[in-house]
Amino acid sequence: MTKSRAILWGLLLLLAVRLLAMIWVPLTDPTEARYAEIARKMVETGNWITPQFDYGVPFWAKPPLHTWLSAAGLALFGATAFAARLGILLSAIATLLILWRWACTLTDRQTAAAAVLVAASSGLFFVAAAFVQTDMAMTLGVTACMAGFYGGLQGERRWGWLFFLGLAIGLLAKGPVATVLSLMPITIWMLWRGGWKDLARLPWVGGIALVAVLVVPWYVAAEIATPGFLHYFLIGEHIQRFLQPGWTGDLYGAGRAHPKGTIWLYWIAATLPWSPLLPLLIWRLRKQGMPNGDGLHLYLLLFALAPLALFTPAANILLAYVLPGLPAAALLGVILWVRTGPTGAGWLKLGVAEVLVASMGIVVVSMLGLDRSALPSEGRLVDAFPDTGRLAIVGGRSYSAEFYSEGKITRLKTPAALADWLAPGDGVLVPKREIDGFVARFGEALRPVAEDRKYLLFIPIPSIVPGK
Repeated sequence: MTKSRAILWGLLLLLAVRLLAMIWVPLTDPTEARYAEIARKMVETGNWITPQFDYGVPFWAKPPLHTWLSAAGLALFGATAFAARLGILLSAIATLLILWRWACTLTDRQTAAAAVLVAASSGLFFVAAAFVQTDMAMTLGVTACMAGFYGGLQGERRWGWLFFLGLAIGLLAKGPVATVLSLMPITIWMLWRGGWKDLARLPWVGGIALVAVLVVPWYVAAEIATPGFLHYFLIGEHIQRFLQPGWTGDLYGAGRAHPKGTIWLYWIAATLPWSPLLPLLIWRLRKQGMPNGDGLHLYLLLFALAPLALFTPAANILLAYVLPGLPAAALLGVILWVRTGPTGAGWLKLGVAEVLVASMGIVVVSMLGLDRSALPSEGRLVDAFPDTGRLAIVGGRSYSAEFYSEGKITRLKTPAALADWLAPGDGVLVPKREIDGFVARFGEALRPVAEDRKYLLFIPIPSIVPGK
């Protein structure tokens, strides 16, 4: 088997395992289930302009591209985890295809294929490839933008158009931060490179018009539909969120305060299983010197480091913020590895095998239903409820329970509210932290029928209903 064919098989195996995970691993709280439920509400209400955090409550935190992707899958295939994840998977595949086409213009096809395989099998990319959230759609935009600019600067008009299309995708996926992640490394690289007259090779007039046509209508429509969106989104989500530890203005959750610079530790985790090879690559470069690559290596390095540089001073960050730089890191790492010594195909096979074994283990555990105590999801509890009555949840909000019940679950603030609500055939999810008081009050009238890591599902004992 040739190396190219082995790489292709590696990619197909990764895709197969990811597809199985899309089917068998339930949507998890809070992030993935929340975004999936927002997409489900979009389909249910028919409101494709304003994503909704709850019925009638606008979700101002992010633009709608990722919601549109998930909602399209839900509209076509129904309210399932697979359908919610399908559009995100397609955006990941599109990202890898752009990386492949771009890499083929920069190096040989085998090196390009290896770079795609390394990117696809990096821990964070593999998980995010079908994880319902914003960052993969933004990564598609940033990758298109960076690849398009570099290719367009060489005089390829189609790559120049891709640059502007990437800007539009980024603005609809996550907003101005996507533009910063693209234009910041491009500006630094151009200052180093010079040759500003080459910018004339890009289709500026048509490209800017393309961005305006694709982006401006939604931003205007969103502000008209829910006044105040632009101020919250542009100021709150793009400035205050990152500069104010524990930002209290967040309408949709609590800020995540971390020591500044944590993003670099996240990068090491995000690029597993490949990050342990970084010291060896540095040693190779130390012995042989950093190839120049006509500025390509610096361009890829700036592309890869842009998220780290941007979020180093940020207080509220997530692991996913590393994602936009991973395609460039994979391509740069493989190019330098090949040019500084033996290709090390054994390392490539070992790394992919590690990802496949770990991810397949998760899939098998989910298929066997052994993930109830591990994954933060109430999907299996909702499925365990005999669909003869209503379903409620006590003391909080579970986005996965909302999604899997198709928005029909009732939220009760306290167990006391249950007595007036419960009727024969109904069910209730009770947090385990409140189970002692709940059993003391309702233990003779309800019995548990299923449980997961956080909740127990209770149904009334026939002929005994509290408060009736």
